[in-house]
Amino acid sequence: MTNLSTSISLQTARFVSETTWNDVPDTIRHQGKRALVNFFACCLAGASSQAIDMMLAVAGTPGGARILGRSVTADTLTAAWVNAASANILDFDDTLPDTIAHPTAPVAAPLLALAETQTERPIPGRDLLMAAILGIELECRIGRALSIRHYRRGWHITSTCGGLGAALACGRLLELSPHQIVCAMGGAVAQAGGVVETLGTMSKSLGVGGAARAGLLSALMATRGMTGPSQPLEGRYGLFAVMGEDVEPHDVVADLGSRWELADLAYKPYPCGVVLNAVIDACLALRMDIADTAAVASIRVSGHPLLKERADRPGVGSGNLAQVSAQHAAAVVLRKGRAGPAEFSDAAVTDPDTRALAARVSVAIDEALPMGAARVTVLRANQSHERTVLEPLGSAGNPMTDLDLEKKLRMQWANAGIKGSPDRLIDALWSLDTRDDAAELTRLIG
Repeated sequence: MTNLSTSISLQTARFVSETTWNDVPDTIRHQGKRALVNFFACCLAGASSQAIDMMLAVAGTPGGARILGRSVTADTLTAAWVNAASANILDFDDTLPDTIAHPTAPVAAPLLALAETQTERPIPGRDLLMAAILGIELECRIGRALSIRHYRRGWHITSTCGGLGAALACGRLLELSPHQIVCAMGGAVAQAGGVVETLGTMSKSLGVGGAARAGLLSALMATRGMTGPSQPLEGRYGLFAVMGEDVEPHDVVADLGSRWELADLAYKPYPCGVVLNAVIDACLALRMDIADTAAVASIRVSGHPLLKERADRPGVGSGNLAQVSAQHAAAVVLRKGRAGPAEFSDAAVTDPDTRALAARVSVAIDEALPMGAARVTVLRANQSHERTVLEPLGSAGNPMTDLDLEKKLRMQWANAGIKGSPDRLIDALWSLDTRDDAAELTRLIG
């Protein structure tokens, strides 16, 4: 039962500190494992990106934590920064519907870095999984309390809330007291930032990596006695007051332990903005009827106003922008019949045939379609071909299965050119709660 006389921030910290393994339902434990399987897939997919090259070029000296998908190591903070950015950079990571937050990248990356560099004792897999579940859960709750208005005002919710998720998760793993966890939350709020204007650019993932590093740094500083505000969330000038609008702070702690946001976590089959999933599914279905796109006269993409707001981007000039362009997504999928990282790369964007087809794509609002749905209409040789997708792959009504997530990880393992098979990593992730040393996960990548 939530004690409403205690501050929201302290209630949050106590839940993170005091929740036991037996308090977490089996379904939520499994969802935590799914989030980590997906994280590794996304991280390997993004590891070869040019932005990661740049981040490593300015990073600190080598240390004890691996940069996933790269044959290099870094210090704990840098590994958290780079690996979180890698997992987010292709827009391939998980999503909490309604908030459009991508919660796992800024939480998982610092936990793995800690597991590799805390040399006093091995960190059991169950401890890391528990910390990840609690950090993701509270990050999602904070994001939902801030509401969609936070995002629509221009705040990039993954970056603003991700640092809090990281601080809470790392605070749990470091066995901080509730008071210390509140201090870590204060440190994360002090560094919170990120704006939607960065979408479609490298800076977007720089912010997500920064959130991971900020949360980890704040938790580590709390172990040294760093102090902070007593109400970093709900204080007069706390996160909610400064970055929110019509926020109900008690939403963060309502039904804690009995209702889990993790249950709603969705995973992406395609490396692009989640609003494009239905567009891609529709185009994959249409391609069976349209073998020759040269004869296509026009393509009309219709959907919820958010689809037009976020993805009506004609003439994009980079892979980053392609990830949030309905024009590019429709054109490349109709031409290639697939939607992987290669289809949202700089090379795919500069392909002349894809650019020519994308120029024939228009985006329209259809108020009758719910958020996440889309209709694609193709006019070709006096014929009209149309597909409507209400529940795209990865949505709550059509979720990715465990096997789908394994396939995603296997594909990105192969794309990253990693030697050997990913089977041992996949097995270790599904049995993480029985493993003696969570650092085994990163060592299995080589």
